[in-house]
Amino acid sequence: MSRRNVIIVTCALLLSNAMSGIDNTIINTALPAIISDLHGIEMMGWIVAIFLLGTAVSTPLWSKFDEHVGNKRSYQLAAGFFVVGSLLEGLAPNMTFLIIARAIAGIGNGGVVSLPYIIYARLFKNPRKRMQVLGFVSASYSMATIIGPLIGGYIVDTFSWHWVFYINVPIGLLSAILVQIYYQLEESHSQEKVIDYRGIILMVIGLIALLSGIEMIGSANGFLVLALMIVAVACLGSLLHFEKQAADPIIPNRLFKNRALVVDFTLFTLIWGAFVGFLIYTPMWAQGLLATSALVGGATQIPGSFTNFMGSGSVAPLRRYLSPQRVITVGILTLTVSFVLLVVFGIKTPYWILLVAAAFEGFGNGMCFNELQVKVQTDALREDIPVATSFSFLIRMLSQTFTASVFGLIMNHALRQGVQASHGKITMNMMNKLTDATNLKSLPQALIPQMRQILHTGLRNIMIMALILMLLALGLNLWSKHFEQQKVQDA
Repeated sequence: MSRRNVIIVTCALLLSNAMSGIDNTIINTALPAIISDLHGIEMMGWIVAIFLLGTAVSTPLWSKFDEHVGNKRSYQLAAGFFVVGSLLEGLAPNMTFLIIARAIAGIGNGGVVSLPYIIYARLFKNPRKRMQVLGFVSASYSMATIIGPLIGGYIVDTFSWHWVFYINVPIGLLSAILVQIYYQLEESHSQEKVIDYRGIILMVIGLIALLSGIEMIGSANGFLVLALMIVAVACLGSLLHFEKQAADPIIPNRLFKNRALVVDFTLFTLIWGAFVGFLIYTPMWAQGLLATSALVGGATQIPGSFTNFMGSGSVAPLRRYLSPQRVITVGILTLTVSFVLLVVFGIKTPYWILLVAAAFEGFGNGMCFNELQVKVQTDALREDIPVATSFSFLIRMLSQTFTASVFGLIMNHALRQGVQASHGKITMNMMNKLTDATNLKSLPQALIPQMRQILHTGLRNIMIMALILMLLALGLNLWSKHFEQQKVQDA
């Protein structure tokens, strides 16, 4: 491919990344209008959860489909799912229709966010050049997460919530058309291999049961959650057993015999688990403890969006002087600073500290993501690059889903303990109102300091848990660095 074509295809793939970033953030702005119009507050959680489910379940399937039909057709089909899902979301007449459309869009999202990394590995053989491109990937996503809520608010206020979803239709079509015209690499297919339908079915059922069970913790009947977990364990356990005999397994067991890959996957799990705690609860910290507006609370994410690009872009220059493990160590330490700040400063943490913590979080996250994504593709065998790339994405999705539920349980435990300790003076309904500054006048002013202390306990416990995950990641990475040095010495 000519340099011009490579640039155009890269820009087309960056469009898909921005499209996913817009969808992930713009939905939060439109939710109140959607709930009001479709009268479905009981099903509100599933609007977000079903998209996550579709993305996580479909990600490994897209990499396998990619091996059978090639990069171009796989990406176009994924973009097609996303565009059709977005169109149906905008046309949704009720909540059930909307949730089904979100599932379709989520299935497409699994492909449009994971397949480009496989294509980048083909377009940019040089790992350092690929790191630079991944810096632009981080930048496109970061910018999308900044402008998504702003665009969403304007669209909802000026037109209607339906147009929030329509905005992705032309973006997805343009991306697919550009890839069709300008992506011209010769592709090798493995159509002679038998498709592992049994593995696909077991994986899909197992992951749906696992993620559904996690999402329902604390909100559904305990026996239902337990039943879903049993189904998940049975299906995923059977998957591991049967995949040993499959001719072309969905997730080859040899991935887990590669020590370096297992370390990469584990680091992704720990780092993204901690990251989601910062992402979800920092705006709540600003609104609940500092009484900021929702807009100002959401602005705590903006410094991280900018520094994410800087951290990602710094990897390629640093790799001239540092090993991959040392670069990851710098990223982990930078991320760790953000959690230390929130744990140390306490309930009276000023707003500017939240912004500084967000800046550290974004820089470290961008650095870790860029290095780890390339490292996965470098550590994997050449034929395993597609499946290893998509599996690293699946790992991040599962980690975010699981830790988000765990953080929710930590918060609920602190709230219940605080409410009980107040001996009836404070109720859970009062705690709910505390997170919205517009409700402060309706709360007993004398009890607000005690209520903030309860909320801070939950938030601090979450940040401590996230800090522990980061320290585990640091220890694992240092051990990996020591192991690699020992292996070189023995050789």
